[in-house]
Amino acid sequence: MDQTDRKILAELQQDGRLSVTELGERIGLSLSPCHRRVRALEQAGVISGYRADIDPVTVGLNFSAIVFVTLREGSSKSVQAFESDLLDIPEIISAERLFGDPDYMLHVVTHDLRAFQTLYDRSLSALPGVLRLTSTLVMKSIFQNRPLPL
Repeated sequence: MDQTDRKILAELQQDGRLSVTELGERIGLSLSPCHRRVRALEQAGVISGYRADIDPVTVGLNFSAIVFVTLREGSSKSVQAFESDLLDIPEIISAERLFGDPDYMLHVVTHDLRAFQTLYDRSLSALPGVLRLTSTLVMKSIFQNRPLPL
């Protein structure tokens, strides 16, 4: 990956809807080479997809919490079962495995406190291998989905 590829990635992080023509103009590359580079970055898995960033509040997701999860055991089977079941809960918008205790940090969004309580009681506490859940409420989101520092 060279400096031109990094410029392409930086521009696409700012605006994933750029046409290849516009992208080429911004980074000083003609259409064909720009298209080839974008395609190569996609095929190499450097660009894993394109999506719209949506403000959660504007779609009624007014409640946000961080949930820390400690598993009963750290066996490969327990970890795989837990991580697999996380995928079935759309309210979890990010999940990260941590070193030490707790084992996971989940970012959860719901419509309100009542919806979070229901999710917590019915889904999160029922995840396989959970020993302990600890949650904290998000007061304010400063930024999300920040571009990578290329």
